[in-house]
Amino acid sequence: MALSFTKMHGLGNDFVVLDGTRTPIALDVHAARALADRHFGVGCDQILIVDPPRRANADFGYRILNSDGSESGQCGNGARCFARYVREQGLTDKTLITVDVFDGQMTIETLDAAAHRYRVALAIPAFEPARIPLTGFNQARSYRLKNVAGRPLTFAALAVGNPHAVLRVKDVETAEVGLIGPALEAHPAFVQRVNVGFMQVVARDHVRLRVYERGAGETLACGSGAAAAAIAGIEAGDLDAHVRVDLPGGRLEVDWAGRDEFVYLSGPAERVFDGKLVLS
Repeated sequence: MALSFTKMHGLGNDFVVLDGTRTPIALDVHAARALADRHFGVGCDQILIVDPPRRANADFGYRILNSDGSESGQCGNGARCFARYVREQGLTDKTLITVDVFDGQMTIETLDAAAHRYRVALAIPAFEPARIPLTGFNQARSYRLKNVAGRPLTFAALAVGNPHAVLRVKDVETAEVGLIGPALEAHPAFVQRVNVGFMQVVARDHVRLRVYERGAGETLACGSGAAAAAIAGIEAGDLDAHVRVDLPGGRLEVDWAGRDEFVYLSGPAERVFDGKLVLS
């Protein structure tokens, strides 16, 4: 199977983008892993597939496959790349598009086409444990597990299209991302696994963040993880409604007005190269 693709990234969180609007694309786990492999394939954190819309009010469908072949429900960095891709491929000339995602819809706005900046309405955050999903707890602002990588761990938990756990750390540089990240990602309390954010609060409008993503490991940037971290800090009373989030790959901006409101994520989207790959 020959696939034409575009390699893109949002702050180093990198993607292979495929157009399924003209010819349907069905990648099994083996094919997705081969495409995402950084030694034998193109290499990426996630694969983004542009599909025809499923609902009458949508412009496109949007599927996300992690590098391990599993499907993801949300990717804020990917959504910005998605918006740039469909405009540059001539699939739309709209500056505001609605896309069908795994379990709902999102809107993506082109803020500045020349500067390649985009704004994504990710989701209305969900805090109920059953909706994250997180088992064994009643809803609370923070949760505690007795044994994660051999130690007790306190974290906030919420869903922003994907499940997220957010840990407060003194310094992201020394945070034990490689130890705690995979241990919490696979903890039985998170029945669908979880993205794990390590957040350092710098000021009321500024945090530093590293994210261990489920199905991908630590990435240079995670859009929904940036949103989840900002929301957790706002909920705790430590952050204001507009937050600058510095990740290893660069800066994102998050705006959230509070419960029952959409969270908005703004940042760049970069195109790297186009190519064609033959998958056996």
